[in-house]
Amino acid sequence: MQTALRTSIIDLESQAAGLEDQIAQTKAKLKNNPSETVKRHIRLLHEYNEIKDVGQGLMGLIADARGVRVVDVHKEFGVDVKD
Repeated sequence: MQTALRTSIIDLESQAAGLEDQIAQTKAKLKNNPSETVKRHIRLLHEYNEIKDVGQGLMGLIADARGVRVVDVHKEFGVDVKD
């Protein structure tokens, strides 16, 4: 029984080493550090949301000035509800 357990441990250690090699190879293929890429995407999403909020505010002001619904201004400017 101990021999089977030792064999199993050796096999698992070998598998773990193989997986670590695969991870190292995959990381080497990446252009950028994944952590930095995530940080950059988060920063860009914040910028996008700020710009979108300003655009929504401007469309609201246009709608108020014209006395129409915001959805009508969205249609005029080709902005979909999902945008």
